[in-house]
Amino acid sequence: RTRAIPVNPNTTSQATVRGRLSANATAWRDLTDAQRAGWESLGAMMSRTDSLGQSYTLTGLQAYCSVNNNLLAAGAAVVSAAPSYTTPNAPTGVAVASLTAAAATISWTETPLGAGQKLFVFASPQRSAGRSYEGDLRLIFQSSAAGTSPANIFSAYQARFGTPVVGNKVFFSVAIHEGGFLSDAVLVSAVVSS
Repeated sequence: RTRAIPVNPNTTSQATVRGRLSANATAWRDLTDAQRAGWESLGAMMSRTDSLGQSYTLTGLQAYCSVNNNLLAAGAAVVSAAPSYTTPNAPTGVAVASLTAAAATISWTETPLGAGQKLFVFASPQRSAGRSYEGDLRLIFQSSAAGTSPANIFSAYQARFGTPVVGNKVFFSVAIHEGGFLSDAVLVSAVVSS
């Protein structure tokens, strides 16, 4: 059977992520054995679920990349020593407060967030209103530390995906970031209204 070559638009966002992964791989080689052992221990505490629903733990390199990619996305510096494992509580009461062709806001209950916490909002491209599942979510917004509800995400969404079109559906995944770790995500969606 003929295999198609995946689409590779080489966007600025792709280049940023690829640059981070490359920098992390290079920095990993420069760590001491004791630092790598710390990351291996941290990775053994961090579990993920693959596309088949099977749980697995991270390697030291995967833990290093995960924590440092989250820190970079939050505007913080990369760390060489593995931090203590922590999982922030998931945000509660998450809702799409408004979604129109001129406004987009996300609200949540815990306001302001704790010191050192930021809200991360991942969003999907616009989809058919009948769609009920979305797997293509991209980070578009990070609040300031101890951010307050609601968060105006319109300009971030528009810069990434264009102006929302009335009748289309957008999916959002919202998590709290703290110290390189993300809480469980809360998924919400809304249809663009007029």
